Amino acid sequence: MSEHTPSTYSPSAHIPSAWYADFFTDLPNEFWRRAASPEWTAADIDFVEARLGLPDDSRILDVPCGSGRHSLALAARGHRVTGVDLSTEAIAHAQRAARVVRQAVAFEHGDMRDIGRFGVFDAAVCLGNSFGYLDLAGTRAFAAALGRAVRPGGGLVVDFGATAESILPGFTGAPRTMRTGDITVETTTEYDVAASRLISRYRFIQGARRLDATALHHIYTSAHLGDLLTDAGFTDIRRYAGPDGTPFALGAGRLLLTARREPG
Repeated sequence: MSEHTPSTYSPSAHIPSAWYADFFTDLPNEFWRRAASPEWTAADIDFVEARLGLPDDSRILDVPCGSGRHSLALAARGHRVTGVDLSTEAIAHAQRAARVVRQAVAFEHGDMRDIGRFGVFDAAVCLGNSFGYLDLAGTRAFAAALGRAVRPGGGLVVDFGATAESILPGFTGAPRTMRTGDITVETTTEYDVAASRLISRYRFIQGARRLDATALHHIYTSAHLGDLLTDAGFTDIRRYAGPDGTPFALGAGRLLLTARREPG
């Protein structure tokens, strides 16, 4: 092969597309439970309530809900919440936490694309940077499922930190180390240009425990995300760089996207 022949090699080709089905076990979940402060959660919920104009007792879908921090915060403010996640460990933790704080949240085990069985909601939230877990076909299916799950005129908030506008400017892939209490996480990242995917390799360390795990985030442009939601029946799409309402711009580390389900 000539050195100038384009290569189709993808460094993420050997990584299972459904990596998320096995990734979120107790050690990774516990790390992120510790890393997310109550102040962060409160700011997210303030944003959701304000931008969607949610009245008291709104019916809200939180998908995927992880260990339930947003679901529980929404329930504490008087909303009726259903949280759905594929991680059995996360759902079990969320159910225990709901009993401790005496919040009647319906935590359900399930795939984010299979939410039709839970009914129709006044709003849906997809928080915590999980919108890019699926490939393009899967993301289309998820967006379509959200469109069916939100009533006409209802609202949507998507939290995504892996848009092209966020990831690519200044990307170096430099390793980093994060710590929460006795859990340390060593991370390296690589950008797969053939598949437009971010490959994140983690080593979780807690005492003598070691866990190596790999995550994929499919990279979408801000415009592409808008098109996916428009095709799913959403309108009035707006973009923010954080819960303080700062407009989303090139290089912003986070995209908070709001939308409305088209009126019936």
